[in-house]
Amino acid sequence: MADSAGVSPMTVSHVLNGTKSVREATRAAVLKAVEELGYVPNAAARSLASARSPRIGIVYRNAQNAFLSAMLVGALNAAARAGAQIIIRKCDDLAASSAIEAVASLVRSGASAILLAPPYNEMLSGSPTLAGLGVPIAAIACGRALEDMDVVGIDERAAAMDMTDHLLDRGYKRIGFVMGASTHSASKARFEGYGAALSARGLGLDPTLIAPGDFTFESGLSAGAALLDLASPPDAIFASNDDMAAGVVLAAHRRGLRIPQDVAVAGFDDAPIAVKIWPPLTTVRQDIDLMAAQATDWLVARHRDGEADRPFTAQWHPYQIVTREST
Repeated sequence: MADSAGVSPMTVSHVLNGTKSVREATRAAVLKAVEELGYVPNAAARSLASARSPRIGIVYRNAQNAFLSAMLVGALNAAARAGAQIIIRKCDDLAASSAIEAVASLVRSGASAILLAPPYNEMLSGSPTLAGLGVPIAAIACGRALEDMDVVGIDERAAAMDMTDHLLDRGYKRIGFVMGASTHSASKARFEGYGAALSARGLGLDPTLIAPGDFTFESGLSAGAALLDLASPPDAIFASNDDMAAGVVLAAHRRGLRIPQDVAVAGFDDAPIAVKIWPPLTTVRQDIDLMAAQATDWLVARHRDGEADRPFTAQWHPYQIVTREST
């Protein structure tokens, strides 16, 4: 067929599988050869090849994100053990339609399973279009169980309660909180854990001590500035992730405040930045790479080992409060 179309076999493969853009004239030549030769893909052979080497697709937005790095390490290690492949696709915005198109593009490119991180997992859960793709899907770091995909995560609420208790146990009473992105259920769960810990100690929520954030360093810097500039500033600040906590630390340094003597700071995730700033962050450690590895193992099993009809599973991994100099 490649000879008939005047192109390479690889180009024929790209046209038939949609794995790479080709010139329209080339595409037309290949499709004409397909028609003239009466070519029909060998579905059995393709299925066998796919069974031998599942291809797991991952959608990402920010390539510089530490969460993505940890997720890829876990997924790649599990894929290597299982003889599977990882393919990725960038999604430039947070619109559900864009995320669906990115996932569909992965499937068109040969992905036989999809691994989703926040916020895409919850954003796309329940989508008829997603269900119509007909491939198994797993989610990591999701704050709740989902009805149409496997989930691996931690008890976000309990972890935030424990971190707030850690601060209360050290004598801090006015504890500020930096919210996470509203598109993540983990943000809500972490805020609920913070509030529950205060309530259990007879302390009410003070709205002036709660600042908005979106999981970025910049939002943490803004939130930290707003909290520390209050007439009665907090004596500790718990940020919903480490990037934002690092922003809070910078805001404190700019004001000449000592950490933790003047204000304690705590984060969540135990990302690499937690030990790259001064002082190092007290934080909640969750093993993103381990979660991604387990989710990848589940996807391979559903694809390869006849587990397609297994009920969806939600499993919560252990977490750890890691105490460092910031508290």
